[in-house]
Amino acid sequence: MNLIIFAAIAIALLVWNIVTLTLYGLDKSKAKKGKWRISESTLIACAFMMGAIGALAGMSVFRHKTKNIKFKVLVPMALIVNIGIAALVLRLYQF
Repeated sequence: MNLIIFAAIAIALLVWNIVTLTLYGLDKSKAKKGKWRISESTLIACAFMMGAIGALAGMSVFRHKTKNIKFKVLVPMALIVNIGIAALVLRLYQF
C-alpha cells in the first residue's frame, strides 16, 4: 500500500513540476510578444507549492527571470523548502 501511495505522490509531483516549467515557458513567450503575463507572485508560489524543480528548470531552459533578484533568491529557497517537506513526508509515512 505504501508503494502505491508513494508512486501516486511521485507522479503528482512530476506533473506539477511539468506544469510549473510550462508556466515559466508561457510567461517567457508572452513577454517576447508583449502580451498579458503570468504574475511573478504566481510563478514564485508555484515553486513553493512543490514546484521548485520545474521553476529552476524553467529559469534555465527558457532563460527567464534569471536576472531578477527575487527569483534568484526565492526559487532556490523554495527548493530547500520542497526538500524539507518531502523529507518530512517520507519520515512521517515511513516510505
